[in-house]
Amino acid sequence: MKKDIHPDYHFIEVKMTDGTVVTMRSTYGAEGDSLSLDIDPSAHPAWTGGGHRLTDAGGRVSKFKNKYAGLGF
Repeated sequence: MKKDIHPDYHFIEVKMTDGTVVTMRSTYGAEGDSLSLDIDPSAHPAWTGGGHRLTDAGGRVSKFKNKYAGLGF
């Protein structure tokens, strides 16, 4: 590898959405910085196999059904 062209790779603390803190190596920030996640692998359906269901009371399906309620859909 060429010297002095790669970013600094160091330890940071990553705070998951459930409050747990994991120490991992990253190029983010500086040594000892903290990164808070909005979405993480422990809660997101893409990584959990779809076990969690995200529901939206005013979602697209509800809007469609309300809009076309009298047409027999």
